[in-house]
Amino acid sequence: MRRWLLAALLALVALPAAAQTDRPIRVIMPLAAGSAVDVVVRIVAERMGETLGQRLAIENMTGASGMIGMRTGARAAPDGLTLLAVNDAVLTMLPNMNAQAGYDPLRDFAPIGQIVRIRWALVAHPSFPATSVAGLIEAARARPGQIDYASGGAGSPQHVAMEMFLQAAGLRMNHISYRGATPALTAVTAGQVPVGFFGLPTPNAFVRDGQLRLLGTAGPARIDTFPDAPTIAETVPGFTFHTWGAFLAPAGTPAPIVARINTALREAVAHPPVRSRLEQLGYEVVGNTPEAFTAALAGDHATMGALIRSAGITAE
Repeated sequence: MRRWLLAALLALVALPAAAQTDRPIRVIMPLAAGSAVDVVVRIVAERMGETLGQRLAIENMTGASGMIGMRTGARAAPDGLTLLAVNDAVLTMLPNMNAQAGYDPLRDFAPIGQIVRIRWALVAHPSFPATSVAGLIEAARARPGQIDYASGGAGSPQHVAMEMFLQAAGLRMNHISYRGATPALTAVTAGQVPVGFFGLPTPNAFVRDGQLRLLGTAGPARIDTFPDAPTIAETVPGFTFHTWGAFLAPAGTPAPIVARINTALREAVAHPPVRSRLEQLGYEVVGNTPEAFTAALAGDHATMGALIRSAGITAE
């Protein structure tokens, strides 16, 4: 790791002067302030700015479910002075639901690198009889289509995650749509809706306080944050679900500039204070290459497209 960091930093110094400037880098974020990726990006941005010698100026642009921010970023000059910080929903979910999104996630951007993977969990209000994934499956099979679950809106990651679980388990439940993940989580915490699927660490404090029951996590293995919580895959073999946060540049951004920013990203997530903070919040640190991110994006886009079509999911 030390050898890689030294080589990467030397590469930064060797870049042509045209690729380096003290002008701030505008980071368009088509997500709300305080969202999971917003928090992650603000943690890594300061360290990246130190490495690049440029401040990263984050601009939340949430209009039209993030489509305005994505279109703005796609049309920006490919000079390394405009980036996008995104979650996978605006790349793999929304364009598969809305033909009028106004951008092509696979052609209009230059992938820089994934920052983190976001772990997900299936939770229930303590008054709900089921205390496990198996219990939820049993209850849903006994009352098909009658048990409610909450999401942050039609086509939201919470909706997609639950539909993916329902397909894998062969279940039907009733979707209750809210305007955002926070009101959906509030509804489950208050007992207005019994069940929901949410990205960590959003429900963590409620689980620890006993206001929510953690039925199962959606990764391939149990997680350190809740080591006693089983994975959903222990009951529904092969089931996993995660989302991620990443950096993009407009398509056409020169490869040396993409490499320079990727180097700064990878150095930032390897920096012990940054990595420790991300892991404390429950994120899985990634920091991959542009090539690895490009492959992951293509695969996730295809997988989500197939799921969305088969489940008939449309965006609000």
